Amino acid sequence: MTRWDVRLISELDAADERARGLVGGLSAEQLNWQPASGGWSVGQCMEHLCITNEVYLPPMAGALESKKKQTVEDIRPGWFGRYFLRNFVEPAPNLKRVPAPKKIVRSAKVETSVLERFLTSNRATRDLIGRAGEYDVNKIRFRNPLIAVIWFTVGTGLEIVSGHERRHLLQAYRVKALPDFPR
Repeated sequence: MTRWDVRLISELDAADERARGLVGGLSAEQLNWQPASGGWSVGQCMEHLCITNEVYLPPMAGALESKKKQTVEDIRPGWFGRYFLRNFVEPAPNLKRVPAPKKIVRSAKVETSVLERFLTSNRATRDLIGRAGEYDVNKIRFRNPLIAVIWFTVGTGLEIVSGHERRHLLQAYRVKALPDFPR
């Protein structure tokens, strides 16, 4: 294994543990409770992550097909990938808030099975990381499934998945910590 795949798998493992701690034991009412400000519920944050992974992983996997095997030690996003990660994905106080693309909009009501769906999508991400570890993920590109004019490297796509999980798990924790969250 290379440095990047060990790091990303560790980040996914941490996300799984955070998600279990966040969602485990919540009732359907708690999972679907939304702040008065109109923000997303804990369940909607989780479902959004599931949908995003389900939309992003297939094009990345397809991009690896028939490519020459050549490993790299680190993921090195290009200038646009770094800009995108910094301004739209990673949790930060100055993060640009943009509406979710229509393909990854969450449901009004989320089922309690969303945790298992999230864990399953992370298993699929780990599988993809395992396969991608044999390739130069800094050169192989895939079309962004949400914005067709944007192409990312597979490495940048994997960074997007991991950073996106950190962002929305933090958002869900903030919802759960609100004083009027049903206990």
